[in-house]
Amino acid sequence: MPVKTSIDYKAMQEAAALLRQGGVLAYPTEAVWGLGCDPFNSRAVQRLLLLKQRDPTKGVILIAANIDQFKPWLTDITPAQQAVLKQSWPGPQTWLVKDNGYTPELIRGKHAKVALRVSNHPWVVALCEAFDGPLVSTSANTAGQPPLQTYTEIERTFGGDVDMVLRGTLGGLDRPTRITDLATGEVLRA
Repeated sequence: MPVKTSIDYKAMQEAAALLRQGGVLAYPTEAVWGLGCDPFNSRAVQRLLLLKQRDPTKGVILIAANIDQFKPWLTDITPAQQAVLKQSWPGPQTWLVKDNGYTPELIRGKHAKVALRVSNHPWVVALCEAFDGPLVSTSANTAGQPPLQTYTEIERTFGGDVDMVLRGTLGGLDRPTRITDLATGEVLRA
């Protein structure tokens, strides 16, 4: 079956329903394939971490369709920081924001900050809109392995272990998004 380049909104609604039921799915992002789930469903997050063989103390990124989906996380930032976010989003920029107590521990790991990104990838935007909120987004790979970049690699590695694979195209970036600390400006991943 060919990879779809246009968004299948029916598939997005099915994916959102699976996410609400605790499902884990694979989908294309800006640079690599991602694995995602409902960040407030601890069983789904644990399952995702087990699939990846990822250390739960590392934390994961949250993605959203728009900045409004992150309102609960942005209550303790300054107007200047808010302006920085609005200027860079949507786009391939992940920001570390001080956790205000809203973030589940499995999402932030051992950190006092949470990683947030408002994506401009049309598949990610459509998925977050269908789900009506942010999602966990972590590269689709097992710990220590390179991120997967093709549908064939996804099927081979995770095909039987995820509840759905959204067959779309990557966003064209040659590497995962930059991660920057919003408070300090320190770049953690260029």
